[in-house]
Amino acid sequence: MECRQCASSLERPGDYCLVCRTRNADAVVLDLDRDHAAMTMLLDEDAVGATDVRTTPEDGEREVVELRNFAGRVADEVRRKRPEEVYAAGDRDVIRAVRAQLRHDFYRVGDERPVGEVLERRNERSLEVVETDPGDKLGGAHTTLIGNRDGMRAIREVARHPHVKKIIPGPISAGGSSSPSGVRAKATRADENGNVRLLLRDGSSVQENRVVTTAMDRERGERVRDDLNEVLAETGFQ
Repeated sequence: MECRQCASSLERPGDYCLVCRTRNADAVVLDLDRDHAAMTMLLDEDAVGATDVRTTPEDGEREVVELRNFAGRVADEVRRKRPEEVYAAGDRDVIRAVRAQLRHDFYRVGDERPVGEVLERRNERSLEVVETDPGDKLGGAHTTLIGNRDGMRAIREVARHPHVKKIIPGPISAGGSSSPSGVRAKATRADENGNVRLLLRDGSSVQENRVVTTAMDRERGERVRDDLNEVLAETGFQ
């Protein structure tokens, strides 16, 4: 493959060109199995290349190191492209391991046709990206969060999402069924303006927090909600 700007030869499909400093892929779609990662590089609304990374899964104590190394190789391939966004489908353990090694905007997509789903998204109007620091997105009349540090950690995971503008904590209520597994969090159905509710549970206490997003309608808000619940599941809050 050649660079679209200067026609220099690229070592791998979609690589960032080090000659003229041009990005040749602005998104990467990862279809992740436990032993295989299929990577598709996108530029605007077109697929411009594909590559694969494979591993032989280990058992027992060696599995931890093998999985980390596999995820590292996938992450290295992504970094070569310098994309703006990464989309991932497939094995949750592999997704979690890859995500931990990247600092890109990272989204979960469906397993059936991940590339097609991403292309459909990109054909629609993009949502505004919020650059505000996650810690500055928390506001409102109520400042107390249930769950102490764990509650704040769940809130910060949600606040890191690039399409979350603000999180407004709500009042705390008691009397629900008690959860013995610590702080749990779940984003609920989006409203007609694309905003969602984040429910925090700690023991028998429940707190409903409003999450203001850059989505402009329910459909786009549902996509943000799905992303948030994937993050909360991967970080142990569901």
